[in-house]
This record gives sequence, C-alpha cells and structure tokens, in this order.
Amino acid sequence: MSVTPVPTADLYDEFGETLAICATGFRQFGGRRLFAGPVRTVRCHEDNALLRTLLHTPGEGAVLVVDGGGSPRTALVGDLMAGAAEANGWAGLIINGSVRDSVALGGLDLGIKALGTVPRKSGKTGEGAVDEPVTIGDVTFRAGDTVHADDDGVVVLPR
Repeated sequence: MSVTPVPTADLYDEFGETLAICATGFRQFGGRRLFAGPVRTVRCHEDNALLRTLLHTPGEGAVLVVDGGGSPRTALVGDLMAGAAEANGWAGLIINGSVRDSVALGGLDLGIKALGTVPRKSGKTGEGAVDEPVTIGDVTFRAGDTVHADDDGVVVLPR
C-alpha cells in the first residue's frame, strides 16, 4: 500500500498533540529524505539475519521499524541489505541502532533513519521477532500503523 508522505510539521499542525512523535534523535542516511508507509516491525539486537530475510521480501511501500535496542556496537543494515530493501519496494527503514556504508546509503532511493554508524557487522543467528509492537522514543510502533518521517523527525498517525 502506497502512502503519500506528508511533512511531519504539517502533520503536527493538523493533529497537534494527538500525533505520536518519536523523541529519538535519528539521523538521515537514505537518499529519500521524506518517506511514509504502513509500519512493519522487527526486533533484533546486534543480529540482522531476521532483518535480512524480511528485506528480501516484497515491502509493498511499507516502512520497517527496527528495534535494535539502540546498540552502537554493530551495524544492522549496510549497503547490500538497504539495496535489497530498495529493490523489493520498501519505502524506508527506521533503525533504533546503527548502520554502515553510509555514503552508499545516501545514493539509494530509500528512506533510512538510524542512530549512527559503525563499521562492525552484526551477528547472524536469526534471533528476534517480526510484527510485534516495539517502543522507541516513547512511541509504540504497531504493524499497520502509518508512519511519516523527514528531516524534522518521525511521527505516527493516530488510528
């Protein structure tokens, strides 16, 4: 399902405090700076095997919210996985964790927000959970919510 992205400030002006605003200080990494879509979630701490599998499936315009526990120790996404997300029709990734290959990520037509960068690869055990609610920055993201992201932040529209 394709969602037309709306600037987060405009959404705040329309919805005010009923809008869920993520307080986490994400940085922009992808080439698509304004993106939106239905939420999918994955929880994976310093291990991206499950995330990799998910990004190799049709994204259908969804935004994958990744709860990596805020770890700065390992990168959950690099250029190859982000390239797979772009090729499979994901609108964007919001990662509560780190990425790598940041220069290459900027050349992709994909929204990518993360906490920072680190060159270390993550583990590959496949531990984690898909489409369970995840809470990041005082906002609980649930599969099927609609998320919008831009340079000003990340917001979830009320249901």
